[in-house]
This record gives sequence, C-alpha cells and structure tokens, in this order.
Amino acid sequence: MADLIRSIAGHYNYWMFVILMMTGLFIVVSRGNLIKKIAGLNIFQTSVFLFYISMGKVTGGTAPVNTGRAGEVYSNPLPHVLILTAIVVGIATTAVGLALAVRIKESYGSIEEDVIEDMHRTERPA
Repeated sequence: MADLIRSIAGHYNYWMFVILMMTGLFIVVSRGNLIKKIAGLNIFQTSVFLFYISMGKVTGGTAPVNTGRAGEVYSNPLPHVLILTAIVVGIATTAVGLALAVRIKESYGSIEEDVIEDMHRTERPA
C-alpha cells in the first residue's frame, strides 16, 4: 500500500494533467455559454502544456550546455521551446474566440448556444 501511495505521489504532475484535462473537457461539453467554453478550452490547453513540460524534464538532468564532464545527463529543451510557441498561439486563439463571442453577442443578443439555436429554428420554415 505504501508503494502505491509513493508511486502516485511521485507522479503528481501526471495526475494533475489528467484532472485538468478532464475538467476542461467537461466544461467544453457540458456548458452552453460560449465564454465558459473558451475557458474550458484554456484549461484543457494548460493541461497539455503541463504534460509536455513534465515529459521534457529528466531527473538529475541539467541544462544542455557542454561542460566537458563525461556522463552528464541533460534535459531535452525542445518540449519547453514548443510550449512557449503553443502559449503564444493559445493566447491568440483565445483572443479570436473572445472577439467572436463579442460579435455573436452583438448579432444575436446572447452567448448561450440554446438561445442562438432557437433563433435559427424560428427563422427557418420546417
């Protein structure tokens, strides 16, 4: 039992990844408010960032700088660089999503999916 607890505690960042991912997915699927959906996507995206950064860290690894010592273990910097790019792209897509939500609010008077769908149903003849 102690080994199980130690194993779970030793991988807490992966557990947080799963919890954040499922929380973000739940918010996106269960909410009808467009702003809440954007927030859910941001939580989901943050969980992916955490996962990639966790994979890039090597226990006992140092920065990939050649010091001349033999047998030195390095951490891979590529996941961290990719995540920096993904953060910038995530901010841009969030800004576009929020701008679209503002335009939808101006056009339809609501940001709730149900209200917008009802407006479309009443406009079209069955």
